[in-house]
Amino acid sequence: MTMRPLVAVTGRPTAAGRPWRLPGVGSQVNYLEALERAGALGAVLQPVAVDEDDMAERLSRFDGLLLIGGADVDPELYGQERHPSVYGENPEVDHFEMVACQVALAAGVPVLAICRGMQVLNVALGGTLHQHITDWPEGCDHGEPGVSGGRARVDVQPSSLLAAVMGTTEANTSCFHHQALDALGQGLVASAWTADGIVEAVELEDRGPWLLAVQWHPETVAASEPEHQAIFNGFVAACETYRDHEQA
Repeated sequence: MTMRPLVAVTGRPTAAGRPWRLPGVGSQVNYLEALERAGALGAVLQPVAVDEDDMAERLSRFDGLLLIGGADVDPELYGQERHPSVYGENPEVDHFEMVACQVALAAGVPVLAICRGMQVLNVALGGTLHQHITDWPEGCDHGEPGVSGGRARVDVQPSSLLAAVMGTTEANTSCFHHQALDALGQGLVASAWTADGIVEAVELEDRGPWLLAVQWHPETVAASEPEHQAIFNGFVAACETYRDHEQA
């Protein structure tokens, strides 16, 4: 029997209360369901203090890494003062995910990064962020975390990995983010944009390890919109290729 690819999914600390009396770690189920539809199994990682060697040992058991959405990255990590709109920073989660990005790329592990995950990736590679785009004049409908979702049209670079994966050069995205990429991290190239100039996807310029990062939330509509499920399908196919190569 062929084993399904096993994907490491970055987890989020949860507060004590129902259903558990003690704090927990979890992920929204729609990420895991999208992986299941694509033929993979997802395992949620607890964010803890790690160094590169520890992270390498953890990721050695997996065929891919999925960085999920969530709260903001600490602006100190990209050399900026905190904007009043920044919320939910967690230094331990930031460090864990940035090390995960760096170690996965060095090892050639396929990476899919979504919303905050794309921002973490960019900062991990030396890039910066726009801390608050919600009030930009003539901005597109990017939604707002905790308030409302948006549906923004995205134009995709025809020669990009994203276009090959999605099978289209434009998409109607589901999004809710108040931050976005500014200066791109080392080795990254933009592959999708909204009409207001926001970078909506990045990938590796040299087409090295399989890496795709999107600013929107394909997992929220993937069950009913095939072009967004295709992002997970392409990621899982890359995980299978990586696993087979490692086992050869």
